[in-house]
Amino acid sequence: MSAPARRIATVALVVRDYDEAIAWYVEKLGFSLHQDIDLGDGKRWVVVGPDGAGARVLLAQAKDEHELSRVGDQTGGRVFLFLETDDFDRDHRAMRDRGVTFREEPRREGYGTVAVFADLYGNLWDLIEPKR
Repeated sequence: MSAPARRIATVALVVRDYDEAIAWYVEKLGFSLHQDIDLGDGKRWVVVGPDGAGARVLLAQAKDEHELSRVGDQTGGRVFLFLETDDFDRDHRAMRDRGVTFREEPRREGYGTVAVFADLYGNLWDLIEPKR
C-alpha cells in the first residue's frame, strides 16, 4: 500500500489590508492573484503566489487588535518564507528594480545563493536559488 499523496499547499499570512497586500505581492514579487472570493462580512479568501507548482500564500486580513499586532512579526523576526528561483540574479535584479527592500547583499551558502528581503509589512523572506 502506498503512502497518501500530501503536500503543504498554502501558508496563511496575516495582513493589514487585502487590497494593499494583493497589490504588493503582485506588483513587487510578480505573483499572480489565484483566488479572491468574497466570504461575506468583510472576509475574503485571497490566495497569491508564483505561477506553477508549489505552495501559495493565503492573505488573511487581521480581524482584531491582537491579530493586527502580529502583522509583520508572525515568527519573532526570523525568516518566515522562502521564495525559490531557478535564476537568482534575474529575480534579485527584477525585485530590486520593482522596489523590494533587501536586507543584505546576496551570499553563497552550501545550500545555494540567498538574500533576505522584507515584504511590505516587514516579514522576512529568503530569495534562494538552491545549489544544484
